[in-house]
Amino acid sequence: MPGRRRRSSTTARRTATTRTTTPVRSTKPAPEKPVAGPGERVWVLAVPFRAPAPGAVWHRDLQAHVWVGRELPPELASYDPPPYTFERFLEDELNEKPRPIPLARPMTPREQQCDGADVVAAHAAAGGRVFLLGDDPGVGKTGTAILAVKAIAEQREVSTVLVVADRPAAITIPHWTRSIAGFGDGGIRWCVTTWDRLAKVSKLRFDVVVADEAHMVRHTTTQRWKHWKAVSGAGRVKDAPYVLATTATPAHTPLELPYLAPEFAARHGEGVREWADLPKRLEAHGFHVERGRYGWQWTEDADERRTDLARLQSWLADVDPPATLHRPAPWGPVSVTGTPVALTPAERAAYESEWSEFRAEMQLARRARQSARGRAALLRFRQKAGLIRVQATVDWIRAQVEAERQVAVSVEFVETAADPIRDALLDAGIPVAGIYGRDRFDVEAERLRFQRGEAMVCVFTVTASISLHAGETLPDGRPASGTPRVGLFHQPRFSGIQARQVTGRTHRDGKVSPWRIAFAEDTVEEQVARVMVERLAVSGSAAGADTSSLQEIAELLDADWLPATALTED
Repeated sequence: MPGRRRRSSTTARRTATTRTTTPVRSTKPAPEKPVAGPGERVWVLAVPFRAPAPGAVWHRDLQAHVWVGRELPPELASYDPPPYTFERFLEDELNEKPRPIPLARPMTPREQQCDGADVVAAHAAAGGRVFLLGDDPGVGKTGTAILAVKAIAEQREVSTVLVVADRPAAITIPHWTRSIAGFGDGGIRWCVTTWDRLAKVSKLRFDVVVADEAHMVRHTTTQRWKHWKAVSGAGRVKDAPYVLATTATPAHTPLELPYLAPEFAARHGEGVREWADLPKRLEAHGFHVERGRYGWQWTEDADERRTDLARLQSWLADVDPPATLHRPAPWGPVSVTGTPVALTPAERAAYESEWSEFRAEMQLARRARQSARGRAALLRFRQKAGLIRVQATVDWIRAQVEAERQVAVSVEFVETAADPIRDALLDAGIPVAGIYGRDRFDVEAERLRFQRGEAMVCVFTVTASISLHAGETLPDGRPASGTPRVGLFHQPRFSGIQARQVTGRTHRDGKVSPWRIAFAEDTVEEQVARVMVERLAVSGSAAGADTSSLQEIAELLDADWLPATALTED
């Protein structure tokens, strides 16, 4: 049954008092679940880490705090989870009747979303396993996914759906829950969580799984992948849920698409387990891959990579019905240009000193093959180089605000970028919203300050899953400010995937928003920014990005000996 927990596997153990080697099998008793008495209800609470919850009991098996009673006491009321969240999903399982869902402001789907849902539903009806929805940022993947799930429920029994969203949870989970309520839940039980909380649902069973920002699960050596396999049924032949993967930026290379392996297996009439090692299976199918120092990689031949990329795309797109859908933004691609910063003599001297120190440290790390030392050197240089340019970024932002524009500022570091930029703007009397730092801000409140025009600037570190565009319909039904948005990368992004996700925060839903990349003039940053501008568009498409840009950046920074994740990891 959906939502039923698997019984603990039996374990073999040897006794200390006998010589026999025959294993003795025992089964752990199922942990007791909280039970409500007459007139009572089991309340599952969303209690923040280390927050006081008087009277509530932590249930390790449920991974949640529980309170049993007729009504939730006032001291616990703030922990009452909203509909469609993980805690509310568990609560509905533990009670005879689910709590009623409050009426929500209805959302009208766009024709493009309805058409996309039909394509997904056709794929599911034909027996597909995994669908890749790769529309550009802002086209409406969330609505398309919700409509698609409801269309699939008309074909087969669908009682439970898992949605795995990106960070930060304070923004992404409310976004999904409001959208589900607005488009209608179809009488289905939805559970919305994030990639960071995937372990909490790894023992549950769902009929459909929606993987939002699916590029978050492209590496198979992580705990995240282990939990993903459990909820998505990636290695199961039977009783696997239908998986709808959504992302505008699937991966740097097709080698990073293991979540699509079940669909590849189905297309070739091969066993799911044969595709457990995606690169190895691609090699068996004649793709030009090889084992490198840090695992599987493409061969160096660019023509071979292009041929392989086109072939893999055809496996998904050139079939009837297709297993993927990619629609570019009707309002056109984002405009991304470079913004050179002329350093003062003192700043130039500081920059050159940091560059020389970085080069020396990187060469020592390279000769000793000390990857950790090389990563640390690269991180320190990027932080210090960005700190030198903070004042120039602040001056540019002030000019944009004076020109009556709202500014979205993407940064990668807190102490050497986000904090000093925000502090300088506040000192200048410019209201700033901050979406960065763990538990530093109420991120949704900060986002809404920017969206309502109360803060003219938003400094953020996240790369996806937030909306900062003009005219957005806010949760209370009112529109966001119509002030034109402009965006600035304080540091050039190494990853085309991350860069494209960032620009989609303001350039979305029919709103055009140009972006700039700040860099120190006549430095290595200028060369990196040039590569970023030239190759940014390549990070779209249904199968991955051109990795040659990453290789070029790595060579510029003498980091080509480090694993690719040194440039692209979050």
